[in-house]
Formats: sequence, structure tokens, C-alpha cells
Amino acid sequence: MSELNSAASTPSPPQTVGEWLTQIAPAPPPALAAELERLLEHHLSRPVAEVTEACLETGEHLFKELMSSGSTERATALTLLSVDALVTYAFEAAATDAGRLDVRAANAMQRIAALGEA
Repeated sequence: MSELNSAASTPSPPQTVGEWLTQIAPAPPPALAAELERLLEHHLSRPVAEVTEACLETGEHLFKELMSSGSTERATALTLLSVDALVTYAFEAAATDAGRLDVRAANAMQRIAALGEA
């Protein structure tokens, strides 16, 4: 393969949360991908540097809703899976900025722990 073909097939670095979401590798299953896009809808145009915060904000809000509903039905499985994916992706995105990872991880853990106290 020539260098030109190789460069053409490599996606350019994402510039927005939405672009970052479409370039997650490995890609989440289609139903989860669609749900994450729906949940992050208001954040999709934010700069890619804000992926961590967008995912944490959304995951935190979603988890609060799930906890307050008291629902443990099978129908909430996608919601719980989405919370897990959002927090996981937040940490994956934070890992790209190793200099701030410790601070971001500590902040995220405090926010998540506080949800259990609410």
C-alpha cells in the first residue's frame, strides 16, 4: 500500500465530541452506539478536549436518574450499560492527557462516590 493510500484511509484526529464518538475503537455494539449518541446529543459539537467532562456529566446525570427511579427491571439494562460506557470512555479520553490523569481520576471518583450518598 502506498503512503498516500495509507494516509487517506487513516481518519483525521477528532475535533469534536461527536467525531470522537464515531471513532471509538473498538466500536460499541450498534444499540449502545445509538444510545450514546442520543445521550451525548447536546455535547456533540463541543471540542474533543471536553470528551472526559461530557461523558462524566452525562453518565452522572443518567445514573442519578436511574438511582432515583428505583427501577431494577430488565428494561433499565441499556441505561446501566450506557452509564458504564460513559464513565469508561471518560477515563479512556482522560488517559490521553497523562499529565492531568491523576487529578481527573480523583475528581471523577469523588463525583461517582457522591452519587451513592445522594
